[in-house]
Amino acid sequence: MSTENKTIKEFVDNAMYRLDESTRMISIAFGNIDEEQIWVKPNESSNSIGNLILHLCGNITQYAISSLGEKEDTRERDIEFKTISGYSKEQLLTALEETVEKAKSTIKNTTLKQWLKKREVQGFHFSGIGVVLHVVEHYSYHTGQIAFWVKQLENKQLGFYDGMDLNQRNLE
Repeated sequence: MSTENKTIKEFVDNAMYRLDESTRMISIAFGNIDEEQIWVKPNESSNSIGNLILHLCGNITQYAISSLGEKEDTRERDIEFKTISGYSKEQLLTALEETVEKAKSTIKNTTLKQWLKKREVQGFHFSGIGVVLHVVEHYSYHTGQIAFWVKQLENKQLGFYDGMDLNQRNLE
């Protein structure tokens, strides 16, 4: 395997890990709230967890599946934030999981040409690498918002890293 291919493989492996971590954390967070809490907004300038899930599905689809995967972009972003009900916790989590799996498949099957190709997404110009960095970072950002909101609603730790010693020092 060429150095280029090894580098891309390492990048893809780490992107997959991060996408899976965010999905795992959101699943744990969902297990700590009830159906009604999905659509609660902390205030008018914030979004509900339901809105954030719809937004993540839209954004991941637009960037990873449509742009990187070279498919038609059919996203209707405003609807992600205007929706105030109509989806259960299970439906939202399933939609997110399915979207992430499609994105992961697209990322895993990306060619070197697609990795380097510059494209315009939402008015930004990114290579395929930039698209994946955006997807991972954006997903992580909103995962943190969801975790924070669930902690606010329930006043408890979510235990994302229970059983792990996070005080370990780096090893050479």
